[in-house]
Amino acid sequence: MDLLDLLHQTMSSPWVYLAIFTIAVLDGFFPVVPSETAVITAGVFAASGAPYLPAVILVAAVGALVGDHISYAIGRGGGTRLLDRLPPDGRRRAAVERARRGIAARGGLILTVARYVPGGRTAVTLTMGAIHYPRRRFLAFDALAAGSWGLYSALVGYLGGMAFEQDPLRGLLLGLGLALTVTLVVEVVRWLGRHRRSAPAVPTTAPVSRTPAR
Repeated sequence: MDLLDLLHQTMSSPWVYLAIFTIAVLDGFFPVVPSETAVITAGVFAASGAPYLPAVILVAAVGALVGDHISYAIGRGGGTRLLDRLPPDGRRRAAVERARRGIAARGGLILTVARYVPGGRTAVTLTMGAIHYPRRRFLAFDALAAGSWGLYSALVGYLGGMAFEQDPLRGLLLGLGLALTVTLVVEVVRWLGRHRRSAPAVPTTAPVSRTPAR
């Protein structure tokens, strides 16, 4: 049995939805689990009719939501004690305070963008828990982030599967390539934003020299 036959059998099984859900949950606090790859793969084969695309989107989004809340709970339970142990005048304490202010001001945006950054999702949800970000606001923003991620990942795979309906492996490569491109664009935008914020201010006018009166 070759890889393509194995993928066809896996994706046509009703257990694939449980597998996607489990992988999405684990990826919330154990980021080496490739949840995005699993959802994209399911989206590719959904273009041929199995699995069912709306179900893939739903279980991926719900799994991501559950995983994020586990990560949030871990941060809220153990992260707070770790933050309290940081030296009050140290660099780590200052970095945490900056993160706290940024999350307080733009928590929803940060949580949504972090969804598309490798490892960023776990770091942000742990930090939100550690700084006791309001749970109801976290739920609302995370529902939006998880839903958009599930929709995006499944549709990227679905588009690849539609483009190469007779060759699912090529469709999978196209879907993964599109996802990688989006991730690179997000990383470049984030890097440019950090670079602009850290650039020293340049005076717009030259200092006026005064000659002493004679």
